[in-house]
Amino acid sequence: MGPISSSWSFKKFFAIVFVVFAISGEFVAGYYRPSAWRYAHATFYGDETGSETMGGACGYGNLFNSGYGLNTAALSTTLFKDGYGCGQCFQIMCVQSKHCYYGNPSTVVTATNLCPPNWYQDSNNGGWCNPPRTHFDMAKPAFMKLANWKAGIIPVSYRRVPCKRSGGMRFQFQGNAYWLLIFVMNVGGAGDIKSMAVKGSRTNWISMSHNWGASYQAFSSLYGQSLSFRVTSYTTGETVYAWNVAPSNWNAGKTYNSYTNFR
Repeated sequence: MGPISSSWSFKKFFAIVFVVFAISGEFVAGYYRPSAWRYAHATFYGDETGSETMGGACGYGNLFNSGYGLNTAALSTTLFKDGYGCGQCFQIMCVQSKHCYYGNPSTVVTATNLCPPNWYQDSNNGGWCNPPRTHFDMAKPAFMKLANWKAGIIPVSYRRVPCKRSGGMRFQFQGNAYWLLIFVMNVGGAGDIKSMAVKGSRTNWISMSHNWGASYQAFSSLYGQSLSFRVTSYTTGETVYAWNVAPSNWNAGKTYNSYTNFR
C-alpha cells in the first residue's frame, strides 16, 4: 500500500479509526467509555448493613476500608471471568417490572465478588448465576435503589461504565520476603487488570502471575527494596507505571497508595 498523499485522506483515515473505537464503546483517546446497554437480571444478598458483602472472591476485604462501600455486586461466572472482572463498574437500571421504582432509576456498582453457579436449581428458577446467564447479585442497599427488595429478582438493563476513582491505585501487600502477593484496589477507567509486573530498586521488571480475584504474585526476594509496579488493563490493554509505590521497609499487611491510575 502506497503512502497517503492528501490531507483529506489523512482526515478520512483518522475519522474511520475514531468511529471504530467509538462504536466499541470502550477506549477512546486514553479514556474508557461506556459500553452498549445489554439485558440481564439482578437479585441481592445480605441485609441493609452489607455485612455479608465484606470480603468476597475479589479479595478486597472490608469494602468500606477499600473505598467501595455498599455499591457493589457479585457477578455470575460469565461476567466474573476467573477474577478478571473484579473492579469493573456497571450501571444497572431496573426495567420491565412492576417492582421498579418510578422513573426506572439506575445505580453504578463495582464488581467485588463471585455469584457461584447452583447446579441443584434450574437456571430460570433459582440457579440465576448458572452459566451462561449474565446476572448481578447486588448488595441489598444497592438493589434497594432500583426496586422493592420484596421482588427478589428483577429484569435489568446494564452497561459497563468508567470507574470514577479518587486518587491513584492502592496496593495492599500480603505474603512474605520471598513471596509477594498484591491486591490492587481503587482502579479507575475500565477498573480491571490483565497483568502486572514488579520492579525492585535493585532488579529488572519481574512478571507477576494471577493468583485469584484482584491479586497478583511474584516469587522473588524483594524485601529491602523500594517497589514499583507495571499494570495492564484487561479490557483496554492500556499499561501504566506506578513508580516507587512502596518504600524499602515495606511490610505485609499494609496498603500503599500510588499517584497513578487509569482514566
